[in-house]
This record gives sequence, C-alpha cells and structure tokens, in this order.
Amino acid sequence: MLKDLMWLGLEWDEGPNKDGNVGPYRQSERTDLYLKYAERLLASGHAYKCFCSDEELEAMREEAKAKNLPPKYNGKWAKASNDEIEAELAKGTPYTYRFRVAEEGNVKINDLIRGEVSWALDTLGDFIILRSNGQPVYNFCVAVDDATMKISHVLRAEEHLPNTLRQVLIYQALGLPLPKFGHVSLILAPDRSKLSKRHGATSVSQFKDMGFLPQGMVNYLALLGWNDGTEDEIFTMDQLIAKFSIDRITKSAAIFDNMKFRWINGQHLRSLPETELIQMCGEFWEKSGLLSSREGSFVEDAVHVLKGSLEVVSDAGKCLTDLVSYPLEESLCSLEVKEIVDDNLKEVANAILATYDTGELQKAYESGHEEWQKWVKSVGKSMKRKGKRLFMPIRLLVTGKTFGPDIGSAVELLYKAEASGILNTKAGLVTLAERMERLKKINWDNVSEKIASLNAKSPENAAALIH
Repeated sequence: MLKDLMWLGLEWDEGPNKDGNVGPYRQSERTDLYLKYAERLLASGHAYKCFCSDEELEAMREEAKAKNLPPKYNGKWAKASNDEIEAELAKGTPYTYRFRVAEEGNVKINDLIRGEVSWALDTLGDFIILRSNGQPVYNFCVAVDDATMKISHVLRAEEHLPNTLRQVLIYQALGLPLPKFGHVSLILAPDRSKLSKRHGATSVSQFKDMGFLPQGMVNYLALLGWNDGTEDEIFTMDQLIAKFSIDRITKSAAIFDNMKFRWINGQHLRSLPETELIQMCGEFWEKSGLLSSREGSFVEDAVHVLKGSLEVVSDAGKCLTDLVSYPLEESLCSLEVKEIVDDNLKEVANAILATYDTGELQKAYESGHEEWQKWVKSVGKSMKRKGKRLFMPIRLLVTGKTFGPDIGSAVELLYKAEASGILNTKAGLVTLAERMERLKKINWDNVSEKIASLNAKSPENAAALIH
C-alpha cells in the first residue's frame, strides 16, 4: 500500500519512512500503548474481564437467533464480583477485555457528509477491545491511534459507519477529543453491485501494470463522488489540492466507469512531454517483443503518428500492430464497407495495382508524405475521383482498414518499419509487396454478392473472396 501511495504521488506529512513525534506508526509496534489504554478503561470501570468460553458465546448467538434478535453479548461478566474474577484467574481461565456499553441512550455524531447519524445503545452489547491472547481489536486500535496522533479528520467508506459507534464510545470513555468523521459512499460497478475482481482490475498495482498513469488515476478517483462545481474533468494534483472541499463530496454511490477512466488517463498521457511518451512507448514495445531495438528515429516517428489513439501505455502495442497489419479480406467481409464496394471499388483496386506495376506506387511509398499526396491526386485524376470517393477506397485497399491515423503519415511509418527491419516477427508486419499480391488475388466478381449476404465478419467468408 505504501508503494502504491508513493507511485500515486500521495505523500504523507509523517508516518512510516517519515518519522514525526507520535510514532511508532505500525500497530505491531504499539502494543504497549494499547495495553496502557486498556488498563485505563479497566480501572475506570468502562471495561471488564470476560471469562466466557467459545461454547458459551455460541450458545448466546443461537439463543438470539431463535428469538429473531441480532447477536448480542448478554453481559454475564459485566457485574461479576472480585471473588468470582479472582477464582477464574487462579484457574488460569483465558479472558478478554470487554467495553461496557450503557443499556439505554443514543450516540450521535455530525457526519461531514451524511449529517446527523444516531445509534441506539441497546442494540450493541458489550464488545471486546482486547482478545484473550492480549492482542487489541481493530476498533480499539484505531481510536487510540487517531487520538494519540491528533488526527483531526477521519474520512472513509460508509461501510465503516457501524465501527464509528464503538470508536466514539472509546473516545468518550477515555476523555479524548473526537475527530470529525465523514463517510463517503462506496464505489460500485456499472451494475451497481460492489466492485470486485469479477469486474476487472481492483488494485492500484494492477492498473499500473495495465499502463495507467498516476496522475490519470488520481484525477479519475477524485471525481468518484466529488466535483468542483464546474464541468471541468481534467485536473492536475495541484489543481485538485487547491479546489478540493469536503462539502462537495456527494452522498450518492459513485459508479466506476472503466471507459471514462481510460479517457481521462488518455488526456494526461497525451499531455506528457513527447520525450517522456516516446520513452514509455519505446520501452513497452521492446519489452513486449514487438521491437528489436529502440535505436534510430522509428519510435519517435511511431509515437508522433499513434499518440492520438493512446489512452493507456499498453494501447501502444495494439496501435502499432494494427497499423502494420493488413486485414483486407476480413474488412471486405464487413457490411461497413458495402457503400465503398458498391462504388466500383474494383476500379480503384485496378488503378492502384497499375501504379504498382509501373513503380509509381513504390516511389511514392518510399519518398515520404509529400510524394504520397501527389500519387493520391494522380490516381484520383485518372479515375475522375476526389474527396471521400477517392480517399476511403485507397485507405481500405492500401491499409486493409477503413479507419486509422492520417493515411499519409501511416504509410510513411509503414515504409520506415519495413525498410529498417526494426520490427520483430511478432508485430505481424505486412509489406507493401505482400499487400499488393493479396490485392491481386481478390475475386471482385464475388465481393458484392458476398457482402449482400453477410451479417458478420467470418474467416470462412473472407477465404471465399480469393482464389
């Protein structure tokens, strides 16, 4: 947890690894302090020793269950005499320390988020603060810790509200000042169930490994149950610190939306200095086995072309493999391309192949963005096509896809990948020559007929388009 907090950039004023004057900061090192306060409660009559066995406690639970009542300690040892206590001690009977709860009355707090919260004491029963092995329980530890460390505000999830009652009673019995409590709503999954592993990643380290940035994560988590009163959604850490106020925290449950999280992270990712983004993507490509080396300008060129599609660093893998792949046959089996096919796509394919045979396409491919644009215009002029009727079919036939980065930039990067040999086989690079050979094999007489009968992409249907 400490590593996660440090990665997120959430620094603490004092605590583990940053000592102050109220340490030690690990509960395992504070046992003597807890025993001191437990003895104080025992001496004041706010706590007592309970010698009940596990069997006796189970019998109490069963009796309450039979009466349709919540389980509650029956107070057997609450009024025991000194002689009775000494007799059990002499026998070596294990015992716990129980906090003595009044049999009637209420406890109220003014929760910073939920307003007044009240509990009836007759539903609680005397509760354990020290186990029979001498170890203090959670509610006792945190009350002592918060008081001795002079904690002013306790902000936590609403599921801790029941614990607050016990902690307030301990504060009051010890004569210690209460902190201000605020209980925020839980973060729920999209189906409004409690967020769990079945909904995907649930730990900071998992999101880190997926390529999320600390600043993106802090930004998104801050917006789960809080806003600054504006429509703004992108904040730096300094902006969040300056704008945050408890009175803007909402009572309603927050819904964890992974798509929104990715979008916010993408805003932070693309706003990084380009040198930093180049370093991150280059490391990812090399580590994932797509890139044999980071030498030369390829990584920088690739990031420049692909960064508009990145939301998390790990997206860089799919973005690169998508760019160098050539799923033409699969795309031609999609109803999405019906309009392009119906507009005499065969004519454009033949024009492209003609320029490939003459060497014009290779020259444009190898000469950069400006020459590529000239080639596109030349192809369009030969068929009296322009605009969408020209650009969309060229994109489909050259890249195998109907969408992606600017095609001129994409083709230029594709050539650099091919010429440099920097990509490993795993990347799935399809060269220009391989693309044109596959394009030549398309049986255009079957394409329109096949598309008319398709409801979804299918490898079997794709195979039927070529012979």
